[in-house]
Amino acid sequence: MSEKRELKFSTIAVHGRKHLDKHELGRPIRSVSTPIFMSSTFAFENADHGARLFAGEEEGYIYTRIGNPTTQALEKEIAYLEGAEVGLAFASGMAAEAHTFLGVCGAGDKIVSGDTIYGGTHALITTVLPRFGIRTQEVNFCDLAQVEAAVDERTRVLFFETPANPTLGVVDIAAVAEIAHRKNALAIVDNTFATPYLQNPIALGADAVIHSATKYIGGHGDCVAGLLAGKKDFVDRVAHESLHEIGGIISPFNAWLLLRGLKTLPVRMDRHSQSALEVAKYLSFHPKVTWVSYPGLKTHPQHELARRQMRAFSGVIAFEVRGGREAGRRVLDTCELCTVAVSLGDVDTLIQHPASMTHHTYSKEALAAAGISEGLIRLSVGLEDVDDIIADLKQALARL
Repeated sequence: MSEKRELKFSTIAVHGRKHLDKHELGRPIRSVSTPIFMSSTFAFENADHGARLFAGEEEGYIYTRIGNPTTQALEKEIAYLEGAEVGLAFASGMAAEAHTFLGVCGAGDKIVSGDTIYGGTHALITTVLPRFGIRTQEVNFCDLAQVEAAVDERTRVLFFETPANPTLGVVDIAAVAEIAHRKNALAIVDNTFATPYLQNPIALGADAVIHSATKYIGGHGDCVAGLLAGKKDFVDRVAHESLHEIGGIISPFNAWLLLRGLKTLPVRMDRHSQSALEVAKYLSFHPKVTWVSYPGLKTHPQHELARRQMRAFSGVIAFEVRGGREAGRRVLDTCELCTVAVSLGDVDTLIQHPASMTHHTYSKEALAAAGISEGLIRLSVGLEDVDDIIADLKQALARL
């Protein structure tokens, strides 16, 4: 400051005893953990510096809705892990999907979507996007003929989950990408169940990948977030034409939690996958279980495809018990170790009933078309000892 005088109390409370630049403290800071920049706003060197940043003539930070160092570190990390050019972070998986669709589609455009997807996504594309003039047709992406037939000249996006929520159907990513590119559309894959550790859709021809990072990437059930990774021109369009204007941004603290979660992703996914395979095998031979869907089982209809495009089969299992909906509810109510809760990818084993919970937005007809039966149970196998998980399911099934 030009005038040497004692600063007032309020000024000291904001700036500390000395008026320091909070980012340059006179020496290099080699933090092992990425710092959390919990700042809404970033100061400019002068008016001209601010003008250059707003004009895009110089890289830097302006306002956390537009960019933040902690968030950017996460975006770079997910892009690297997915083999993409750039990444983008959002406040939730639903925000990632909504901003992506609004960023690339306009009135009169069409999305061809898998018919077996998360219930929130189903609601978004069937009730919200039509208000913007964006049409959606849901088809079975395991049947490539249906996909091919659904694409028309107004189709901009082919969107699907693999493995699909909650039935664990597996989609041929390379084949769908070939259809999309031949029809001048984008192939966008929800990679939430597999994570970049187990599956890399971009390497198989997809244009972009979306994650509900709330799940396996966070891994501890303590934050809600979404991620997008893809080509720079595509992701920049989503950022500049949707996210920056509407503002469904992630908080820097949650970005830091996800950066922490990514450090342990491989060891967690190995354990989730190993335990889930054991639980799936146990359920497959239980007399009170009518069917089990898990890509790691040889009985899964797309098992060989899953083996080709996945490194392991993740931690989610779908199964149905004899007695339908009420029997399924009974299993949930009598579990003692497994937690009755939605979401997945947590360290805790989570068990839920899709038809009345995560997929309640589906009509009965849509549930049937998607293969989501009334008695289907979705199990997200956690990191507890697998013998304890199996013992809990055994005692719950014994009470039927």
